[in-house]
Amino acid sequence: MAFFSIVIPLYNKADYIEDTLKSILNQTFTDYEIIVINDGSTDDSATKVLQFNDNRIQLYNQKNQGASIARNLGIEKAQYDYIAFLDADDLWMPNHLETLNALIQNFPNVGIFASRYELVFKNGKNYIPRFNGISADFEGIITDYFETSLNNPVATSSSIAIPKDVFKQVGYFKPTISSGQDVDMWIRIALKYPVAISNKVTASYLHYIENSLSKTPILDKNLKDFNDYKQQEESNPSLKKYLDIYRIEYALQYKIAGENKKSKELFKNILKENIPFKTKIIYLLPRYILIFLLKLKKLLRKNGFNFSIYQ
Repeated sequence: MAFFSIVIPLYNKADYIEDTLKSILNQTFTDYEIIVINDGSTDDSATKVLQFNDNRIQLYNQKNQGASIARNLGIEKAQYDYIAFLDADDLWMPNHLETLNALIQNFPNVGIFASRYELVFKNGKNYIPRFNGISADFEGIITDYFETSLNNPVATSSSIAIPKDVFKQVGYFKPTISSGQDVDMWIRIALKYPVAISNKVTASYLHYIENSLSKTPILDKNLKDFNDYKQQEESNPSLKKYLDIYRIEYALQYKIAGENKKSKELFKNILKENIPFKTKIIYLLPRYILIFLLKLKKLLRKNGFNFSIYQ
């Protein structure tokens, strides 16, 4: 029997944490504990958690130190063998843990167990991401995690479970990274372990949350260091292509922010064949046009139109 320790980093999500916890308590699979790490919230987030009368819920308080340290504390406090992550503004469908448990039973010795997920937009529309090279009904071990994640990430912070022992091998989340620390973790795991995916959609990512860390301007972020993967990239073309997607994304963000030097440094390290022609054209556009296109993109996404310039 697989048991789950559910780790929730919590920072100023008083408007959402109740629904998030209810989505856990409504699970068909009930062998779990809930570890909420209150990361110095200044609203009523902690009070909302304490309103639940369930001995499976544990609340720990720390000063604000970021999601990495919060998740690391949750891992340390975990009593069970499998760590399931859930952000404090996302939701699980009732069969989420049941689905992950089935993956664990059917595909042992895996580093990441992932369900499918949906993006929910402000107008109520949803979008179910498609993954490169596998069908919507595929379930099992992914042949190449990085190739499969080129268009959309297989692993997200609210749709996966990881064996606790894996963290002993790859290390914990890096506190030095304020944005993309989860992606860094999935990379480190996928380089050492197979990844299994379900064909069931069981997690909902509330894509429109305005105070999400992804809305933070790039100049205020501490990004992952691409040099950390330099050796692996040289022998792993799909990892190189996967990371080049992030390089062009950051290069565009830096250009929009007026940091042309950092933008050009990233762009020059991208293999030309790894970036679609239309993406190269967009990168060469003047900054004021990129700013306009970014605003248009945000407006379209708020209205349920999801797209990527990297496909």
